Amino acid sequence: MNRITEQESKYNDIDKMSVMEILKGINAEDKLVPLAVEKALPQIEKLASAIAERMIAGGRLFYIGAGTSGRLGVVDASECPPTFGVTFDRVVGIIAGGDTAIRKAVEFAEDDAAQAWIDLQEYNINEKDSLVGLAASGTTPYVIGGLNTARKHGVLTGCVICNHGGPIVAESDFPVEVVVGPEFLTGSTRMKSGTAQKLVLNMLSTTVMIRLGRVKGNKMVDMQLTNHKLVDRGTQMVMDELNIDHEHAADLLNKYGSVRKAVEASKG
Repeated sequence: MNRITEQESKYNDIDKMSVMEILKGINAEDKLVPLAVEKALPQIEKLASAIAERMIAGGRLFYIGAGTSGRLGVVDASECPPTFGVTFDRVVGIIAGGDTAIRKAVEFAEDDAAQAWIDLQEYNINEKDSLVGLAASGTTPYVIGGLNTARKHGVLTGCVICNHGGPIVAESDFPVEVVVGPEFLTGSTRMKSGTAQKLVLNMLSTTVMIRLGRVKGNKMVDMQLTNHKLVDRGTQMVMDELNIDHEHAADLLNKYGSVRKAVEASKG
């Protein structure tokens, strides 16, 4: 397989560049990422729609990946509860090598094709759920093995990769291929490829949560009020929605614990 993510950088002698030359080169490559994501929108639409349908019926969303890809999945999953008020087990990110690998690389964890399904079984993954494999190269054995076995058990499968085709696509009902080209630093997929995956994950989880009714208008009405900034934001939302003063809105938010509940109780 011709892995675009491993192709040599278009930039030579970057170790001899000035700081500004390095920054301009990276920035020039980064500008290509959203254009590549735009080309993949039809694929992203199909995956997001399929996941939303299953989650509306009570299913869960799982991400699996190794290295940078795995970390991005963990980040996206961990941000869903505070942003949308869902329980921590509705969107789950799993990284090869376990939580230790979030901070420190675990040698050869990505090469174990059987381990992903073992990790997923801890959550009793089943045919109601969706599994998205994250791998810039599209060739990571951990992810391929997880998707393969999950698919055999009736789990909906998808992937987000930065190559054309490959074995992960063959195991995915809804593949997403965002081809960003060679990295500024040859093979460093934490750069453009990681940015592309981050953008797609933002799109997936946000779209799915909107379809689940976790957004009202353009507001995060179910967000968790875990710091003063979010409490202030929530208070302003209640003020705007009910046309009341700050003190009254703050009292309602404190009493009901969320913007949605405060507004519904007052309008009910």
